[in-house]
Amino acid sequence: MTKEKSLRVKCGKKRFMGVDQYGETYHNLVTPRQDLMRRLGASSASKMYVDSKSGGAKHTGYVIKGRWISIYEVCEWKKV
Repeated sequence: MTKEKSLRVKCGKKRFMGVDQYGETYHNLVTPRQDLMRRLGASSASKMYVDSKSGGAKHTGYVIKGRWISIYEVCEWKKV
């Protein structure tokens, strides 16, 4: 019998990353909408939604200059 180590999530200061439909990644986003607009040279952004199982809609990212960018929260994982 082996002893397994568990993983613990450490999310201090919130950081995000984005991935668009072409696989392009955008790292170190603190305020995703503002940071992406600045990086892409855009003046506006639309929210992007997906349907949830319960029938509602869930905000998952932004459409900026024709790019569909999904946003993910980045957390540090450590073995304990």
